[in-house]
Amino acid sequence: MIGATGVVGQHVLRQALASPQIDHVIALTRKPLAPADKLENHVVDFLNLPSDAQWWHVDAVICTLGTTIKAAGSQSAFAVVDRDLPILVARLARDAGATRYSLNSSVGANVNGSFYLRTKAEAEEGVRAVGYPGYTIVRPSLIDTDRAESRPGEIIGRIVARVFRPLIPKRYRSVKPEFIASALLDGVLHNISSEQIIESENLETIHE
Repeated sequence: MIGATGVVGQHVLRQALASPQIDHVIALTRKPLAPADKLENHVVDFLNLPSDAQWWHVDAVICTLGTTIKAAGSQSAFAVVDRDLPILVARLARDAGATRYSLNSSVGANVNGSFYLRTKAEAEEGVRAVGYPGYTIVRPSLIDTDRAESRPGEIIGRIVARVFRPLIPKRYRSVKPEFIASALLDGVLHNISSEQIIESENLETIHE
C-alpha cells in the first residue's frame, strides 16, 4: 500500500487488515503507522525509493496517493505525487512479480481536461502501460469526509453536495471514503485479467 495515511488509504488499510483473504500488508509511508497485526510498515523517502527492496515482492498494490497543488507547492510537485509516484511504484512492484494493481483516480480524468484531470489521466495511462495482467482504476467524485487539514473549497463542496444531493447526477454526488476503499480492495482480491474501471456512481453498489 502507498497512501495509507490519507483519508481513503486509512479505510483501505483498515479493511485490508480485517480481511481474512489477506495474510500480510506492507505499507510505505512518510510517517510511522500504529502497529497492528499483519502490518509491516516502512517509513520511506518517496523521492528516493530503492528499486531492490524486498517489500516490492508482493502479490498486489493499492495506491491512494494524492495531494493538492496548494499542499504540494506547484503543479510539477503535484504531478510527482499524483502521477509519477503511482507509476513508479506500479513498475517496481510489477518487476518484482506483482500481478494486480488498484489506483485511486478521479471522476472526469481526461487528457484533454484541466491540469488536475489531465494529471489523473496520465497516471492512469502510465499504470496501464506497465503491463499488469489485471488492474483496477477507481474514479470517485468528491470524497464525503471531514479532513484533519482545512480545505475550504472541499468543505463548501461537501455542504452543497449534501444539501442538493437529490438534484446532482449520480456520477457527481459525493462518495464515502469507505466505498472507494472497498472498490480498490475488491480490485486486488479478485483475479481480474484485464482493465477494470469503476466510476463513482457504482461505488456504493460495490461496497454493499
